[in-house]
Amino acid sequence: MIPDPDELFVYSIGMRTRFRGITVREGVLWKGPAGWAEFSPFWDYGPDESAPWLRAAIDGAQHPFPAPRRTSIPVNCTVPAVGTERAQQVIRDSGGCRTAKVKVAEPGGSLREDCDRVAAVRDVLGPGGKIRVDANAGWTVTDAIDAIRAIDAAAGGLEYAEQPCATVDELAAVRRSVDTPIAADESIRRAEDPLLVQRKEAADVAIIKVQPLGGIAATLQLAEQLTLPLVVSSALETSVGLAMSVALAAALPELPYACGLNTAQLLTDDACSTSLIAADGEIAVPQERIVPDRLDHVRADATTRQRWIDRISAISLTGVGA
Repeated sequence: MIPDPDELFVYSIGMRTRFRGITVREGVLWKGPAGWAEFSPFWDYGPDESAPWLRAAIDGAQHPFPAPRRTSIPVNCTVPAVGTERAQQVIRDSGGCRTAKVKVAEPGGSLREDCDRVAAVRDVLGPGGKIRVDANAGWTVTDAIDAIRAIDAAAGGLEYAEQPCATVDELAAVRRSVDTPIAADESIRRAEDPLLVQRKEAADVAIIKVQPLGGIAATLQLAEQLTLPLVVSSALETSVGLAMSVALAAALPELPYACGLNTAQLLTDDACSTSLIAADGEIAVPQERIVPDRLDHVRADATTRQRWIDRISAISLTGVGA
């Protein structure tokens, strides 16, 4: 069930670099019988699209995490669409990550900038590191084919290219035209039919995220139906939300790729004094539920808090958590 508004804590945390078009990350935390959970859909998501995020938080607060199959999760670092020097510093500060996900196709950016950023990352990682890029559906099919080939050359080989185009048919067309593996993200988590990517052979890798897919249990059910290799990725949460994703990754039978969970470093602060960040390229699976002990440091103002309470109320009208 949805908690009383008085039990909701709303946070507001600055970003180290503009990311996904935002400079401040906001969301809601609350404690249920099983522990703390997080609800933090981005503001461009309306009530219907935010509903799975609320179900995920309700599920996380009400139910224990599944039994882990491993004690740590290999992770990538995430390089925003920044200049080459800043990109290299992100790698150096990543906690030993040997895989980097580099943002490309940023509005206002150029393919040359993307290639330079990726080449700079390669210089720091060396030939043994792995580089994947994420276009967030920013290209047309033609542009994607040209860009992936150019960036692959600049990178000295890409692990995969994530969501180069918006639609499943476009992903399939790109996949048939390039040698680089294609990963699907938005075409799974924002889709009415998350299995369409698989049926149309539009991707080589499936990105799965706990909040957008309705919680750990719902995501595990989807994972059982996906025959593609899986990568668990975050939704840019505090360590409370990240703990839900780490629990999912820990419960999966196989983890063939590094997961996209080292994103707490993109925030200037955290709700938890012990953040879930990488050491030697891995995040340790917590033995107990994460407790946010820095709430006074990340508390949102009254206006922001009310906006989030109103947002949850609007979603609850659809019957979520009834």
